This record gives sequence, structure tokens and C-alpha cells, in this order.
Amino acid sequence: MDELPASRVDTYLRRIGAARPGSASAAALRDLHLRHLRTVPFESLSIHLGQEIVLEREALLDKLLLGGRGGFCYELNGAFALLLHSLGYGVELLQARVHSADGGQGVPYDHLALRVECEDGRPWLADVGFGDHSHFPLAFGERGEQTDPGGVFRIVPAGGPEGDLDVLRDGVPRYRLETRPRLLSDFVTGAWWHSTSPTSGFTRKPVCSLLTETGRTTLSDRVLTVTADGERTERTLADDAEVLAAYRTHFGIDLPRVPVPLHPRP
Repeated sequence: MDELPASRVDTYLRRIGAARPGSASAAALRDLHLRHLRTVPFESLSIHLGQEIVLEREALLDKLLLGGRGGFCYELNGAFALLLHSLGYGVELLQARVHSADGGQGVPYDHLALRVECEDGRPWLADVGFGDHSHFPLAFGERGEQTDPGGVFRIVPAGGPEGDLDVLRDGVPRYRLETRPRLLSDFVTGAWWHSTSPTSGFTRKPVCSLLTETGRTTLSDRVLTVTADGERTERTLADDAEVLAAYRTHFGIDLPRVPVPLHPRP
């Protein structure tokens, strides 16, 4: 993984409202992680705007830094990995398969997460691309409960000879993580499937979601849900103008048109 030019690093840090850390510390990683979640939305809008998902360095950075956009796991964690590596962290891309409600798992390369090693050698699981998840990195080697504003998390052995790990929130398995490092190009097939398949949840409706200081704001197709200080409000937006205004107001995204579901539910 090549380091980014200093100008790109500075632009990225401005995008998330962060100062350049003095060292690759765990405290700095926590700060960068939380700021990323609060400024760069988890969103699938490109799929519903007919825009290609390109898992290449310059395309990822241009989308986040010049386009003012977010993305889904491959894009968000892919870009975050570039930033962290350029700031002196050791970073590995890990593939995971998301657990479904019926006990199954998603396709291979279903999700991209990061193993991040700080200057003291301690590894962390960083994930700014899973939507409603932990606000801070999780201690990679810890097998007990880890309390986070997003819930109580555990990283536990999944069983079997491969050494896979299950990531749980509040006792519910979220995804199964492989520990073998991967390349960003390894995730192209997973990204293609999620952005084209009628059976992928990402193609059924556009979603844009952002962590806030008091909760979370999500626009799912035309339904705007705002959770603040434990209070949840939900309303259906009346027309295209209101939808576009919501993207600008809540997520800082200025779109040319309203995203149309690629494969809407019948």
C-alpha cells in the first residue's frame, strides 16, 4: 500500500475535521475513527444513480474528498486504510461474511474491515463501513466484552482450523472475519455483486446514513429517520425536491437527481 501525497492526507483530514496526529497512537486512531463516522456517510447512492463502483485509490479518494460523498464498506474502509497507512499505522484489509438473521452468511468478500496496528504494536479492528456499528475501534486480541456507545461487542473464535473470528454486538453475530490479509482488488467481485444483483439488499433501495453526536440520521429511499437523544422520528418525504434537500441538509451531498431503486422489491 503506497503512502498518499501530503496534500491528499491534509485534504482527507480536513474532510473529517481532524488534526494531523503527532503519532500513530491508539488515542489518535479512536479520534479519527469517530470523526470519520460522523462526517462521511455510509451510502449506496452510486448504485441507484448508475455510477460505477471503482475500487482504486484515486477513484476512492476523489469520491470522498472532491465529490463530498460517502460509500459502502469497500469504499469507506478502503479509503480509511489509505489514510491510516499514510499516518504511520500498520493496516491490513480483511474480508468478512455478514451473518444473516436466519443463521446464514453472505457471499465471499461480503464485507471489508481493517486490522490496524498502532505504534505500540497493539492491533485494533477498525470499521467505518458497517453502518450502525461500534463508534470506536475494537481491541483485536480481546476476547471478552468491549463496551462501546454502539453496544457491547465481542470478538470470538468462530471454530474450525481456519482461525476465523466472529464479531458480535449485544450477543448477536454481525460478521465472520478472516484473519488473512487481502488486497483491495480482491474485493472487486463482492462489490460488483452487491451493486448489481437483484438479491443484494444494496440494490433494492438507496440508503444514506450518518452517525451524529446525539444519535443517527438515515434516509432510506424516501423515508427519513432521525434518532436524537433516544427519541426516534420517522417521516416519508413528499417529493423529489424534499428528498434532494434532505441529502444536502443532513449529509452534505448535492445530487443531480433523486436515486431510483435499481431492483426495487416487488
